[in-house]
Amino acid sequence: MMKKLLLFVLDGLGDRPNPMLNGETPLQAAYRPNLNALVSSGLGGLMYPVRKGLVCGSDTSHLSLLGYDPEAVYTGRGPFEAMGLGIIAEPGDIAFRANFATRSREGIIVDRRAGRDIPESGSLSKKISFTMKGTQFIVREGVEHRAALVVRGKGLSPEISDSDPHEQGRPAMKVKPLSNDAEHTADILNEYLDRIRDILDTSPENMDRESRGKPPANELLLRGAGITPRLEPFNKRYGLNGACLAGIPLITGIGNLAGLHLLKHPGATGRVDTDYRGKVREAVRALDVHDFVLVNIKAPDIAGHDGDPLLKRDVIEKIDDAMGQVIGISDDTVICVTGDHSTPCTTKEHSGDPVPILFSGNGMRRNGVRHFDEVSCGYSGFDLLSGDVMTMMLQLSDKLEKYGA
Repeated sequence: MMKKLLLFVLDGLGDRPNPMLNGETPLQAAYRPNLNALVSSGLGGLMYPVRKGLVCGSDTSHLSLLGYDPEAVYTGRGPFEAMGLGIIAEPGDIAFRANFATRSREGIIVDRRAGRDIPESGSLSKKISFTMKGTQFIVREGVEHRAALVVRGKGLSPEISDSDPHEQGRPAMKVKPLSNDAEHTADILNEYLDRIRDILDTSPENMDRESRGKPPANELLLRGAGITPRLEPFNKRYGLNGACLAGIPLITGIGNLAGLHLLKHPGATGRVDTDYRGKVREAVRALDVHDFVLVNIKAPDIAGHDGDPLLKRDVIEKIDDAMGQVIGISDDTVICVTGDHSTPCTTKEHSGDPVPILFSGNGMRRNGVRHFDEVSCGYSGFDLLSGDVMTMMLQLSDKLEKYGA
């Protein structure tokens, strides 16, 4: 019987030594018996997202993990966010990744994430979705502060700068054209952003937030402009019936574009309060009807961006507890666990550090790694690029065709 493939991507898993954890990384400091058992039964090493030393995002690294060359297909994060939130982008549409943020009366961004608790009812996004001067603006709210914007009209170009200053304490940036044919796009976007500031400042939702001591969501920060790429369908590429389970629109958007079946679990929030055990249980069940299942767990990345090593350690322990459900399925399944990039708590941003990776399954060679962490996996001398992960999983499941005679 051909083996199934189960890929767990622990978002932002990699880290660096932290003084709050006695010089250990959150992964080293976590109690992780199940992850250690998985790596002990197979191979452990390090994985470089996309290529060595490159600081990459979750979008480019997930594309690479699925075997798509991001340098050939990546056009920006916005289209994936939009697709993940259910906006069907059309040819010529420009899509953005967006944040609801908090702007002071002086125009300074004081919170790039507006408290991380924007309601997902769609009330704010509906107020700022409209047509202006023949150009349509479509906004969808996502998890926490996240959103996506799709701009639809004639003569649009993705060659524009972000409005997001990428740090607090600065005003939102004017969108600038990066090529001669992008001036119209920059002008219409700046006019749109000016108009929605007035709408958001006077919205009942934000007045209510301020009355309760919450930061208002009165700014929409834009970044990652791009045109929707075309991906070769996953089943055509590998001959596998694939599925994806994630709590954030970015990953479901990538899965959607790749033709993966989108699994839904009510507890998959994309936050640290996600239903860890439920997500793993749903992924295992999905193997009954799918050959390949991708699971993204966002929580470690959130803790890394917040600079909270204790929280990151704690969510890793919850993940490990949930992973106990896969220990007994290795007879007919190749299991891979890794991260998509490192998000050190000391920097609160992505880094180019490699992430630990393990492959586990019945009858697999072992390379002596007994602990799943950045240091132990580094001692093995086994490393690969994320673009090789699918090849490795196919080889370990005996699905890879012979190269040559």
